[in-house]
Amino acid sequence: MNPIPQPGIFCPGALAGQPVFIVLPGGGYHRHGDHEGAPVARWLNSLGLNAVVLHYAVAAEQAPDALHPAPLNDARSALKWLRSGKSGLAVDTTRIGVLGFSAGGHLAATLATGAGAPPAADRPELAILAYPVISLVSHCHQGSVDALLGPEAPWDLRRALSAELAADAGTPPTFLWHTADDAAVPVENSLAYASALARHSVPFELHVFPHGEHGLGLAAQEPEAGLHPAAAWTARCAAWLAGHGWCTPNGTV
Repeated sequence: MNPIPQPGIFCPGALAGQPVFIVLPGGGYHRHGDHEGAPVARWLNSLGLNAVVLHYAVAAEQAPDALHPAPLNDARSALKWLRSGKSGLAVDTTRIGVLGFSAGGHLAATLATGAGAPPAADRPELAILAYPVISLVSHCHQGSVDALLGPEAPWDLRRALSAELAADAGTPPTFLWHTADDAAVPVENSLAYASALARHSVPFELHVFPHGEHGLGLAAQEPEAGLHPAAAWTARCAAWLAGHGWCTPNGTV
């Protein structure tokens, strides 16, 4: 079964055989931020990378039950679908990345660390996390915790799905960015994850910008307002991807 509806597929013929990213928009596990979906996929296309935008399961405003493990199952299904080569998409099945924003960043990190799955679980080759929810036990975004696990979630489950505690040597190289004054998801989430990656000798690149509200996406603004300072993350990420041989900063594969 195809887990990605056609509108979520950004794999143009010109990019046949190139790597692919699973894009996971944020939204506190309650919704999907449109600005963190299709525009991000088109940016990846501009770098010579394929993309699929996954609208994973989210909770209703008054969800009677905990959402977990539905979003993680959706992400694993998307990865399996792409990895199998049976998707019908002309992508490189050996180079699959994940890019997540906010709560989508939490989902991306759980996929990357194998949190809540056996150690042998398939994982993406690279991960990009933008102002991610990482921890469900410290400096939490409580709205994401409540939507994903319910307001009375047991502490052992919150720990099991805290990506900074699940990271290991098998976690893929990761690019992270955050703003220091993010009032919704504290920057400590990215700092804790970077520290965990360092402990396990996993290559990572972390950028913390001094100012910026939560949910910036590509951080582009109207031309008359100029670019947000955090908009530099896309160029720095492109250079990081080039360093891994997935593209070059100007988009030439």
